[in-house]
Amino acid sequence: MPDTQPDDLAIREPPVVLLPLAVLEGQTVPEPLAAYLAPAEVIVLGYHVLPEQTPTEQASLQFEDRAREAVDDVAETFRGAGGDPETRVVFTHDRRQTIDRVADEVGATAVLIPNPTGAIEEVLVPIRGSIDDGRLADLIATLSTAGDARVTLWGVATEGSEFDPERAVERAAARLRDRGFDGARLATETSVTDAPLRDIVDRSAEVDVIAMREGAESIVGALLGDDAERVATGAVAPVLVLRDRPPVDAATEPTHPGPDADPPET
Repeated sequence: MPDTQPDDLAIREPPVVLLPLAVLEGQTVPEPLAAYLAPAEVIVLGYHVLPEQTPTEQASLQFEDRAREAVDDVAETFRGAGGDPETRVVFTHDRRQTIDRVADEVGATAVLIPNPTGAIEEVLVPIRGSIDDGRLADLIATLSTAGDARVTLWGVATEGSEFDPERAVERAAARLRDRGFDGARLATETSVTDAPLRDIVDRSAEVDVIAMREGAESIVGALLGDDAERVATGAVAPVLVLRDRPPVDAATEPTHPGPDADPPET
């Protein structure tokens, strides 16, 4: 599939990161990761999945105080790092549907799949196809500009694909520099492989955060069985799943793409 994306140089947005946590199972966020995410607008979504026969109202009466206390503890970790997160607590029979719904409601730029990590010094951004590199740049520049984390844009092509990894990383690098990211902390590389997900997982031990696009499926698919989840399951680093922008309203959509825009993805 060719490298396709909108001309988004002029479109800038403060990133919103949704952080779903199974708080009653003890899932939390390490302090270095909270500090890394703090420059973004963070929504901590504490959830608990209920047995099908358990009414949500009953669970709320039974578990809400514990869940709220756990979410507040996570929020305090962010506040100690200079952040000011929004918090939500939900009880659900369908984790997939709930995370997807909340991500849409808050306009999440990315959803974090948490894994343990230490200080954020190395961020790996695998690019395996079409990506909104303006939105990617907004996210990475906001999270990484204030610190000294190094970012590697890694174009990964599969044998025989039409995807041009060199062009993809060049565009993404240009967007990052345009957002003010220090080029001295930016590296680009490309590779061709027959097992891109395995290669990403293999490199996860060398980095502190992975940021990748959600893919053709919704965030539900990305979190619960698609590429990002498969990476997160095998990786030792947290995974930021970049979501596609919502469709532009026909009344406001530009009639002419920018000079370096590609045709729509098919």
